Amino acid sequence: MNNYKTIGIIGGMGPLATYDLAEKILNNTVASCDQDNIPVLIDCNTRIADRTAAILHGGDDPQPEMKKSAKRLETAGADVLMMACNTAHYFYDSICEDISIPVLHMPRLTAQHLLNMGVKKAGILATDGTCQSGVYGDALKEAGIESVYPSGEKQKLIMSLIYDHVKAGIMDFSDLDIDGIIAEMQEKGAETLILGCTELPVAFDLIGKTALPTVDPTVVLARAAVSFAGAPLKEIQK
Repeated sequence: MNNYKTIGIIGGMGPLATYDLAEKILNNTVASCDQDNIPVLIDCNTRIADRTAAILHGGDDPQPEMKKSAKRLETAGADVLMMACNTAHYFYDSICEDISIPVLHMPRLTAQHLLNMGVKKAGILATDGTCQSGVYGDALKEAGIESVYPSGEKQKLIMSLIYDHVKAGIMDFSDLDIDGIIAEMQEKGAETLILGCTELPVAFDLIGKTALPTVDPTVVLARAAVSFAGAPLKEIQK
């Protein structure tokens, strides 16, 4: 029987990304039997309103349902929480107000990871809401790292990749100029790409190796959660 702390995932943003995060927690934990793994609670709350629509277009407020999930997970015994959505970190402080356990901050953890790698300029691929809210730009600036964003035309392709493809379960990306997006980011001086939406690592796993290296914040978050729980980390990220 292990004494690991219990991880809680505020999920449903989106469902596929939620379980992708849970799988990455599993894949980054050294375990030889069931009992060597970390207890994980998942609240896949698909009632949470779209974060980008709320931030940019006056859509329904996602915070009430996010707070319900956080409270349910705390009551169920979680020792630490995390959100399986990058854009949701715009509401981070609000979520923390009603609970007494810590919430891991994916953009700040990612910025620290890039700082440790020696990155000076990073490209941000994310939703319009994440880009315009500054959740990554602010975290990178605090770490002394310059941010690079796609042009308006290329950003539309990123949004289509996220919403019209991965969220819709359509995994054929042949209609999207992914190489063009990456080439533009190279021209702007990006040393690496932050896959700053939880649907993007799912897509890039299928796309395969690209001209620029990528960083999956979900893996960074998962590994931070494993460490917080007190479990041994696998040396190789998956």
